[in-house]
Amino acid sequence: MRNDHVTLRSTAVFDLLAPRTPAVPVKVELRYDTRDPYAVVAAFRTGRAGWVEWVYARDLLADGLLADAGDGDVRIRPSVEDPESVLIELNSPSGHAMFEASAQELADFLDRTYDVVLPGNEHLWVDVDDALTHLIPNDLT
Repeated sequence: MRNDHVTLRSTAVFDLLAPRTPAVPVKVELRYDTRDPYAVVAAFRTGRAGWVEWVYARDLLADGLLADAGDGDVRIRPSVEDPESVLIELNSPSGHAMFEASAQELADFLDRTYDVVLPGNEHLWVDVDDALTHLIPNDLT
């Protein structure tokens, strides 16, 4: 387990897509933290003070840059209409949203994460004992 934790941040603008209406630009903060090396966080600005965070696998983002990826709440795929864009589809009990984002911006962000933690080396950053301590109640004895 490594102790020299790093958090990467990058801001982007994704276009919120809806039928029969113009795209709406949404500010998004992408984050990668070596304390959770398998995940990427996308925080979507929802108003003056609000943010909605989605956490999904870094591999899902990488796979979605090349082909359809994801079976659950987050699905990512290259845009058929614009090869320089990626579509990000988010589903939750409270709704559905489709965003279009720059494939190059996402690839650049991923490259920065790979500079910190190479794919396949995520396990070197996970403290299993600490994770179990948080999951298992202390009063089991």
